[in-house]
Amino acid sequence: MPDTTPFSGSPRALANKSMKQNLFDAIRMALQVQSAAVRHNTQSFNQSKNKTLVTLPDYQQLKDRARAIKERSIAALPELITTLEASVKRNGGHFHLAVDAKDASTHITDICTKAGVRLLTKGKSMTSEEVGLNHALEAAGIEVVETDLAEFILQAADEQPSHIIAPAIHYSRERITALFKRVFHTDDSLTTGEELTRFARERLREKFLAADAGITGANFIAADSGTLMLVESEGNIRMTSMMPPLHIAIVGVEKIIPTRADFAPFLELLAASATGQKLSAYTSIIQPPLDAAPVLADLPRQREFHLVLVDNGRMKLRQDPALHDALYCIRCSACLNVCANFQTVGGHAFGGETYSGGIGGTWEATTRGLANSRFSELCTGCSRCLPQCPVRIDIPWLNTVLRQRINRNDAEQTFKALEIANSGVFDDDEGASLQKNFFGRYDVLGKWGSRLAPFSNWMNSLSLNRLLLEKMVGLDQRRKAPAFAEQTLVDLFQDLPTQQVKALENDIKSKVVLFADIFTNYGSPSRGMAAIKILRHLGIDVTLSEVTADGRAALSQGLIATAKEQAEHTASKLLKYIEDGRDVIVVEPSVLAMFRLDYRHLLDSPKTLDKIQHHSYEAIEFIWEIIRRHGLDPTKLFPAAKHSMGTKLFYHSHCQQKTMNCAIPTEELLRAAGFDVVTSKVECCGMAGSFGYKKEFYDLSMAVGQDLFDQVIQTEMDGSKRTLVASGTSCCEQLQAGLHRPVLHPLELLVELIP
Repeated sequence: MPDTTPFSGSPRALANKSMKQNLFDAIRMALQVQSAAVRHNTQSFNQSKNKTLVTLPDYQQLKDRARAIKERSIAALPELITTLEASVKRNGGHFHLAVDAKDASTHITDICTKAGVRLLTKGKSMTSEEVGLNHALEAAGIEVVETDLAEFILQAADEQPSHIIAPAIHYSRERITALFKRVFHTDDSLTTGEELTRFARERLREKFLAADAGITGANFIAADSGTLMLVESEGNIRMTSMMPPLHIAIVGVEKIIPTRADFAPFLELLAASATGQKLSAYTSIIQPPLDAAPVLADLPRQREFHLVLVDNGRMKLRQDPALHDALYCIRCSACLNVCANFQTVGGHAFGGETYSGGIGGTWEATTRGLANSRFSELCTGCSRCLPQCPVRIDIPWLNTVLRQRINRNDAEQTFKALEIANSGVFDDDEGASLQKNFFGRYDVLGKWGSRLAPFSNWMNSLSLNRLLLEKMVGLDQRRKAPAFAEQTLVDLFQDLPTQQVKALENDIKSKVVLFADIFTNYGSPSRGMAAIKILRHLGIDVTLSEVTADGRAALSQGLIATAKEQAEHTASKLLKYIEDGRDVIVVEPSVLAMFRLDYRHLLDSPKTLDKIQHHSYEAIEFIWEIIRRHGLDPTKLFPAAKHSMGTKLFYHSHCQQKTMNCAIPTEELLRAAGFDVVTSKVECCGMAGSFGYKKEFYDLSMAVGQDLFDQVIQTEMDGSKRTLVASGTSCCEQLQAGLHRPVLHPLELLVELIP
């Protein structure tokens, strides 16, 4: 059936509830009423983007150039503001600097009132949404008409945007039809996209011709000349900025860059990262005020221009050592589109009053206060957004810092519009809830759970105990708790010499240490043992590290001080092995991501960081490299035909494996060994470690995972069962929960084939 269901109540109220009362309710409501439109549209953006980006031969260099321009611009922002003011006035325009949202709305309302504006057209502008501009103008008796098609839809529905570049992304065509018929009382058919567009265009054309003023934002503004760069797909911004006698641009101060020449890399990156277009349909580079178009003979040739620059917390954000990178954001939405949680619930749950998605948390905290950024808890730290950002913002780190500050704020038992603080992220973890400490200190939980196994496993199976855990720490009782190992990886390794496998006769001289991470040691020691046996089978000298917490669990809960302490301790241990000539082998991809990605935030020594980053490998990534380097035959090492479960596999790789470009080696090795592998097309399973265990996120976790479950089912429609294989602990648990079937780690699959 077509989706015509409107939200129950205002989506703006839904967003408010998610921030001020209960994020859980917002997610539940979004899952109930959200259509498939968000998922379909964001995934379509991703597909187009991926096709376009591979055609840019200098893509990484463009990102570096864009990042460097933004870094220089934000560092020199006070000077650039002064330069821009002089440029605007030299051009004949008017300059205003608004310190906050109210100031911005007041400036623009006063400008319009003095000019006798009765009707104004408006291009899509997130900054105008941020300052509540429409309400201020309407309160002054001025008619405001949103001219972007999506914003036109939302204005009719009285809803807030749910996406940075596609504000009505949550609307299907059927819902738009129902909305237009209800609001405009029309009997027109409106069954096709063309009919809907024509209907909106006819109404907007009258407004364009009659408007007394036009308001736009700007993608960028050059300080040296006062030049605006306006990027759009519909031409409405061009009409709004050039037709009325009065043009007002409302722009955040972070949009200023030094020169017009600096527009270049952003022109190539913005549309490609956003929608997959090589260039947006309409790109205007203008230096207002402009002369009126000759066809508009009844208007004065010289038009009036006002630039309203908005601070509203940005200059304070610039001084924040942990969060200032958010100012580099170019509003392309790539991070939203690639986020599995955003795809599933959209920006009305995964968002605030104005900004949504992973990057939105910092912007809401900046412009409205920390209380409004609680939705950033929906960022799981999966890192899928990292390679997508055209200016290389580490969005998961920003949200981890927000999580820590929310922990502290919750401890104060107040939510009084707390401004972004400059308190050190490494000072302490005071204020974290019992739930955050429960999930963040798995090293302690695993240690005692394994020591007391099987008693602890029996306790975890009791319904009453699961109910108590749900009430006390939010561990959803529907999620099966993983068993603690009765013999840890460290225990099993001590007995290994008596079970040594016969190594191949070759000249491989590699030495490695297998890192005994807490997830593998206490929960999946068989995977660690499989890695050791396979490596030794190849003739590699393998030892095992002592078990130590790497910081992943703590970091996921915003316990940054704890994570730093654990990272420093782990790094000091691993450094000794590296200096002894050993590479570090890791079983759990999320732990490898700590070493390669997150330790840059936690380690003080650049030399230590560099050594750990360049000497750490995912287990099969390393095994496959050894096989290729030495010309070994995978069909002899791992004869797939002899596997007891057959050769047909369905393989799902871990999110962070993909980010680190170490997922493909597993696929290549399995196929080279003779397995028939169907690879998951779904990038995220939805589990994301502790995220999928928490009661407030369990339903969302399973909703995200449904795509993966459906692909497995679709793959087996021919009646042939495939062995399920996944590389991450979380991925294995999610597949087991969704399909009620055993799931193997690739190491567990391959070790069975060793003679």
